[in-house]
Amino acid sequence: MTSRRAAIGLIAIGFSACLSAIAPITSAQAQEYPTRPVKWVVPYPPGGATDILARLIGQKLSERTGQQFIIENKAGAGNNVGTESVVNAEPDGYTILLVNPANYINASLYAKLNFNFIRDIAPVAAFNRTANVMTVNKDITAKTVAEFIKYVKDNPGKVNLASSGNGTSVHLSGEMFMMMTGAKMQHVPYRGAALAITDMMGGQVQVIFDNMPSIIQHIRSGNLRAIAVTTTDKSSLLPDTPTVAETVPGYEASALFGMGAPAKTPPAIIAKLNAHVNAVLADPAVKARLIELGGEPLIGPPEAFGKMIAAETEKWEKVVKAAGVKIE
Repeated sequence: MTSRRAAIGLIAIGFSACLSAIAPITSAQAQEYPTRPVKWVVPYPPGGATDILARLIGQKLSERTGQQFIIENKAGAGNNVGTESVVNAEPDGYTILLVNPANYINASLYAKLNFNFIRDIAPVAAFNRTANVMTVNKDITAKTVAEFIKYVKDNPGKVNLASSGNGTSVHLSGEMFMMMTGAKMQHVPYRGAALAITDMMGGQVQVIFDNMPSIIQHIRSGNLRAIAVTTTDKSSLLPDTPTVAETVPGYEASALFGMGAPAKTPPAIIAKLNAHVNAVLADPAVKARLIELGGEPLIGPPEAFGKMIAAETEKWEKVVKAAGVKIE
């Protein structure tokens, strides 16, 4: 019996020693992170707003850490292919995700997903929040939100709402507008904003709630007219354009971007990534570029980004249900 107890004691001592040996290594790895290139998954093709954002911040992170942040464009299934690849990645800080509005929307838009975004992706840091712009073509005489609502109600079935695709923030910003005003329009989805904007200028569709970066050049050229921005505050890029909320109290629709990691990524690594991102966002050149892209940087801890994600997911779920939109 004594020898058995001694053996058990030795095993326990050995196990404790192993844990003690492992702990400093884990801590040291977090301290030294990153020691090799980091793969940054962007769930869209190259060239779009999310890709531009990732490359801007990724370049600065590479310079700051001495390790490459390699952008991997992994499009498909409305953002879900890229997101799922990060969910299933090793939670070691070397695979991260460009978090974007589709992540909050898809949680309720898709009837079946192989992951739960809030549960399976840990928030690392928010980047910025950009406005969409309620924009009309030259044929629409309405100059204000109130005039547009009246125009739609006076012309039932005649106003087409363009979007960059079913379930996008562009689409659901319009659905939220209809839900809150009772101004019913016919939704016309396109494969991307470029095609929608072409038809806007051609008069086939009358209004779009497009992302600021893709629509602003057409507003500045005079080909299209901005009626309002969708954020609660005015945009410095369109300082004379009012907000939708000034006419429709409580209306807010914006595109929130940030960085996420697999859920079991060590908190010490997430904290270090967060600190690096916040330092990059504080760079005056980065801040200036983010403002050009439609929104000032959001500097804060992972927990603050997590609360934003939860609020966005809850908000868009209400709109998805009200619109009766579902993707099987």
